[in-house]
Amino acid sequence: MFDINLLPSESHSRVDSYSLNTQTLNLFIKRDDLIHPVISGNKWRKLKYNILYAQRNQVEGIITFGGAYSNHLIATALAAKISQLKCVGIVRGEELSYHSNTILSYCTSLGADLTFVSRKEYALRDETIYKQQLLTTYKNYLIIPEGGRNYHGILGCMEIMKETSNDYDYVCVSQGTSTTSVGILLTIPEKTKLIVCPALKGFDSINEMSQAMLTMGFEKEFVRDKLTQVIVLQTDILGKYGKASRELKNFNTELYDRTKINFDITYNAKSLFMLDDFIKKKSLFEDKILYIHTGGFS
Repeated sequence: MFDINLLPSESHSRVDSYSLNTQTLNLFIKRDDLIHPVISGNKWRKLKYNILYAQRNQVEGIITFGGAYSNHLIATALAAKISQLKCVGIVRGEELSYHSNTILSYCTSLGADLTFVSRKEYALRDETIYKQQLLTTYKNYLIIPEGGRNYHGILGCMEIMKETSNDYDYVCVSQGTSTTSVGILLTIPEKTKLIVCPALKGFDSINEMSQAMLTMGFEKEFVRDKLTQVIVLQTDILGKYGKASRELKNFNTELYDRTKINFDITYNAKSLFMLDDFIKKKSLFEDKILYIHTGGFS
């Protein structure tokens, strides 16, 4: 049976108070990066109930998707290994191989079977016919969408705020697939504003979050009302996905000196940079603000 003690523990997470700048600020950081060295933050949140579902339904393995530097791929590979499940990773980029970078080679060392596909094929990953074809090859496997974006993933992310006082004026989080942000939005009170910082240029945060909640079965009116709590801060001005401007690098260095916390450049450092700017522009120095550290590697 599934041994939860071998997997990451939410009890390692905590909320600490910090300052982004020299001005007095009620900023708190939820340290979900402490949940596990590899399966950290929202990676574990999104995998937790998917893994439990796989175990309880006695599936043989997991199929999931990711790019060349996917934190989700590496987290899934390790979680599957610990849970004694097989793992198949569909990787975007037919030019890649197991030796292209340390993340892909580590996934392979964990026993994951990586398949490298063209970007055209990868774009079909959410299509029903494509998934049926995969399940014809990999019988009795569970498909977990890219980034863990499904009902079980959102369910796991809904537990984040339950571990806090949940009485903040603002909650801020990085956004990839919107799974984490939806889980948070569904559990914060009406008075709280949710600041989301999409990592991908052109990502339609409001529409993606809307579709995720509608898929879960929530009424359109409820979804519309909840989305009025969302504020979107674009991060692409700080560098393309996986890249960082000099300004961001300097900010991240100063941030580490101040907090002694590592923040990855792709998601968390960018989001904190934009949050810092938002706080200054809106003069939110008396508001109570929570930042969710989602973990990940630089």
